[in-house]
Amino acid sequence: MMRTRPLILAALPLLLAACGTVVGPDYRVPETAVIKRPEAAAPFLGASEKPFSQQALPAQWWRLYRDSTLDALIDQAFTANTDLRVAAANLARAQAVVTEAEQLNRPAVDLSAAPGFGRAAGAAGGVNHALPDRASYDAGLHVSYQLDLFGKIARAVEAAHADADSAQAAGDLARVTVAAETTRAYAEACSAGRQIAIARQSVALQDNFVRSTAQRVKLGRGTALDNSRALGQRDQLRAAVPPLEAQRRAALYRLAVLTGETPSHFSQSVAACEHVPRLVGAIPVGDGAALLRRRPDIRQAERLLAAGTARIGVATAELYPQISLGLSAGSTGSLSGFGEGNTLRYSLGPLISWSLPSTSSARAHIAQAEAGTAAALARFDGVVLNALRETETALSNYARELDRNAALKAARDQSALASNQAGRLYRFGRTDFLTTLDAERTLASTEAAVAASEAALATDQVTLFLALGGGW
Repeated sequence: MMRTRPLILAALPLLLAACGTVVGPDYRVPETAVIKRPEAAAPFLGASEKPFSQQALPAQWWRLYRDSTLDALIDQAFTANTDLRVAAANLARAQAVVTEAEQLNRPAVDLSAAPGFGRAAGAAGGVNHALPDRASYDAGLHVSYQLDLFGKIARAVEAAHADADSAQAAGDLARVTVAAETTRAYAEACSAGRQIAIARQSVALQDNFVRSTAQRVKLGRGTALDNSRALGQRDQLRAAVPPLEAQRRAALYRLAVLTGETPSHFSQSVAACEHVPRLVGAIPVGDGAALLRRRPDIRQAERLLAAGTARIGVATAELYPQISLGLSAGSTGSLSGFGEGNTLRYSLGPLISWSLPSTSSARAHIAQAEAGTAAALARFDGVVLNALRETETALSNYARELDRNAALKAARDQSALASNQAGRLYRFGRTDFLTTLDAERTLASTEAAVAASEAALATDQVTLFLALGGGW
């Protein structure tokens, strides 16, 4: 009977564990969340227009441009970008936290060994003479296992997994952003190159007009005022070039840093680019349901909500007792008697800790966790609403810029026709100098406006792809 008592004592916590429960709310997306609304998954309002299609957005959307230079830049950015390296390190840390949390479900084993040599004080034992020197030892093994009767460990592991999923989503979001920003910088560099080329072409045309005006003045068919006005307009056109050069350099520097290079080590091929990357066909945008599944920031916010919900269970478990099962065994004595029966020792039993009757601290932790979860739900709803807003805005901006671009091109064509007509009439003395000068100014202005609109279209496309969350 005496031999069975330790076995019963050891089995008691295991029986309690079998009756255990996991406290705290089980996570599910709340029915009141914005993402559950039918209108959130509906087709986009702006997607019904001609430049868009409801086909699924490809993951590597930048390949729709069919630009090998852009493809190579994004591949390099995915390899060397510092933001992606930070995201990878954060994910590794979150996964290590998961491993740490899961270790709580396993027994903890401690080994100790303390050999020594010395003499005990005889007076301490009531002996009036010195005790002999002797070698001694103390060795032991301690095994402990925390019984997760109320799910505190399970909820902690659940929260750690949700945090790791959130870190993964943050990494995906960084990848989406890097792809979009690399494409944007490339488009801005090429757009600036295109605008510079058009501005220089306008300057060259104005140079011809200046020479023609100077010749007419020399022949007595014009005035010095005509010559000054022509020179002034040429210099005004020249003044448009330096800001565009600065804009191109800024885009090149940003592109270099995005791809892990120093700003001065920018791509020379991109520096010479004068072709604005732009899609010709309809842009595939999918619908709201696809967007909600694809956007990494939505997934990140949802995982943070799951982690917050699990932490309510961690805090709730503080209201209940914590039980650990411990086994301690060892040997203590003199080295000469190592292993003898009278040196062996052991103990087996549960350790119960419970803060009663004061539970104010635990209830405060529960209140904190519940408030944190409420905030996480609000952030989740906000991210969903913002994603839908960004997408609808990007669709509208791109469609309206296309309309503006078409009108500007029509104005440019008419301005070119008017400039050509005014030039011929001026050469034959059928119109005055100011009319011709104004026609040249209008043509240069509309050419610049069309180039700026082409740049805006390229940027609007990238903004739309970023809003759609493609790239991971």
